[in-house]
Amino acid sequence: MNKGRALLTAAAGGALALCQALHAQSQSRTQPPPQSNDPNAPIVSDEQFQKQLPPLDPELGKPLEPIESFDLPPVAPATPGTQTPLPAQTAAPDPALAEPLPPLATFDVTTPPAGTEEETQQARVRYSLVVEGLKEVDLEGRFRDLSALEDGDGEATNGAQIAARAREDEALAIRILRSEGYYDGTAVAAIEQLPETPGQVRVVVTAVPGDRYSLGEISLPGAETVPAGLAREALPLKTGDPIVAANVEGAEANILLRLPEQGYPFAEIGKRDVLLDPETDRGDYTLPVTPGPRASFGGYTTEGDLAFDSEHVGVLARFDRGDLYDRRKVDDLREAMVATGLFTTVSAEPVRTGEVGPDGTEYVNILVRQDAGPARSLTASGGYNTGEGLRIEGAWEHRNLFRPEGALRAAAVAGTREQSVNFSFRRSNAGKRDRTVLALIEAGRRDYAGFRGYTARLSGLISRESTPIWQKRWTWAFGAELIATNEALGREPRLSLSDAYFIGGLTGQLGYDRSNSLLNPTKGFRLLGRTNPEISLGNGTIPYIRNVIEGSAYFPAGESLVIAGRARFGSIMGISRDELAPSRRLYAGGGGSVRGFGYQQLGPRTEIANPKFDPTDPDEKDKPTISVPIGGRSLTEFALEARYRFGDYGVVGFVDAGQVTTDSTPGFSDLRFGVGIGGRLYTNFGPLRVDVATPLGRRKGESRIGLYISIGQAF
Repeated sequence: MNKGRALLTAAAGGALALCQALHAQSQSRTQPPPQSNDPNAPIVSDEQFQKQLPPLDPELGKPLEPIESFDLPPVAPATPGTQTPLPAQTAAPDPALAEPLPPLATFDVTTPPAGTEEETQQARVRYSLVVEGLKEVDLEGRFRDLSALEDGDGEATNGAQIAARAREDEALAIRILRSEGYYDGTAVAAIEQLPETPGQVRVVVTAVPGDRYSLGEISLPGAETVPAGLAREALPLKTGDPIVAANVEGAEANILLRLPEQGYPFAEIGKRDVLLDPETDRGDYTLPVTPGPRASFGGYTTEGDLAFDSEHVGVLARFDRGDLYDRRKVDDLREAMVATGLFTTVSAEPVRTGEVGPDGTEYVNILVRQDAGPARSLTASGGYNTGEGLRIEGAWEHRNLFRPEGALRAAAVAGTREQSVNFSFRRSNAGKRDRTVLALIEAGRRDYAGFRGYTARLSGLISRESTPIWQKRWTWAFGAELIATNEALGREPRLSLSDAYFIGGLTGQLGYDRSNSLLNPTKGFRLLGRTNPEISLGNGTIPYIRNVIEGSAYFPAGESLVIAGRARFGSIMGISRDELAPSRRLYAGGGGSVRGFGYQQLGPRTEIANPKFDPTDPDEKDKPTISVPIGGRSLTEFALEARYRFGDYGVVGFVDAGQVTTDSTPGFSDLRFGVGIGGRLYTNFGPLRVDVATPLGRRKGESRIGLYISIGQAF
């Protein structure tokens, strides 16, 4: 044993001597060693190194003693089948360690009762947060919005939780500084005891922004575009701009947005590199750009659960083969397909063909993936207006029965003033984008203030019109219709061919819309003109023409207030009023006309015998005559609204004015006015409207209050 210790002592002594020798050599070196011309030559040669090594103790080379010669404590011999006992302990073990463990069932696992809420609150640690150094660079507000300490509302379970939040906020402050170009910024959080307020501490986050780095040289290596420099033009960064992370990322995204709009559908960007120079506080910016092949439109392919084929896809597209690729036109195609309402999902993307066009660009096909949705639908709508009463309409429709986009619709109206059924065929995008062909057959009964009648109508129309999904600037329509109607004033008409009005006519309409919404405009204006040359076939053939022109404007008077105005003028020329079928005359009054007056109630009136009056009844209370509107040949209407919106609700104050006369030229004499207030509930599909109005200078027989419920603004 003693020899082993001697060997270890000798080894330690040899190592110490080696270190002392090397140290002595370094201290005694007064001049650097001669330099060799060979760059691969060692600084110290092997011969020099060996000379400086001290001699080893000879005892280290002798063999070790046998382990039996070591002095160990005596061990009792083990009997077969038993473990060898450990060496004897110098101290007796604790007797409790030898006792058996108690059964698990005897443990009390009941949760100790919690303290009262007041005790729990007292046990929590309160703190205040002080931020220094970020206000000067206008970043304190952003830091507090994201701060873990701020989010804790000044309370924590214990001090360890406060410390963890402080460390998190240190890292947050540094991230925010670097995101704004302060790459040398530092931040440290300190927790201070407040002796004057026990149980509360103050956390001070101190940031030192340092200098702000700005962009130096900007480089976009990669293949050149045609024309040259498209990628650089799309990158809105310039030398001297602060290196703000959000601005850099937005600029890079702009490259991937603009290049596909200029003929490069497969453009890619690499990993950016910013080389910072602390001497100049500049960062040289490098972004590899791979524009890919310059491309032009080729053809169309489609796959999936198809609603229509690739030929109809070409009808919806606004580009031709050979046009330079523009992703905006592809997005427009996808939106047009969404607007058909025939898909659950639909996508459009370019696919390389490898075919080169005459201008050197590569043709790309547009792959349209379709997932057709349910084509059948049941719909219902309803409304109420004073004079028109309650009106409920239900409809069944198959939107793609006659592919592509050929819809069949059956609808019925059940109301207090109208009952009708109609069947219509409608083909959207008929051979051309946005062109609609409509054929309609309808029969029904109407009981309005101006007339009662049974009417059958057959009409056809070709149009370009707006929808809530696809609002258009220019709209137009032209068509023809045939009408057969039995009508009478104030009484039930007699179904008779000899008393019927037979009318044939043409329809022409042109609209211009610069408003920002179809159902809830807040700015812009609209213009609409409509003409209907018609022929009345009855007692002779009488041609005449019905014209209506209207316009509306919308002016935002603030963030929540919109001023809206409307004017409408109508005229019928070439026929007297009494020769016109009552349903073809002009009327005013109602929710879409002059509110405060019942539907068709404004204008010339006449006294007729009351069909409900019974002269033989001694208790008869009805008057022998009634006053009914008879319509006219000219129409003048105005409306002014102030629309105030707060959240999803709104209130509207309005003034309407209008009149109907027997002359064919609209005039401004004897205008009647209605005033009122309304409420709006704004939804995703448009505002729900409830208006209440009263006429000014109310005359005998006119209602005091008019109520109007519908979807969409009044105009």
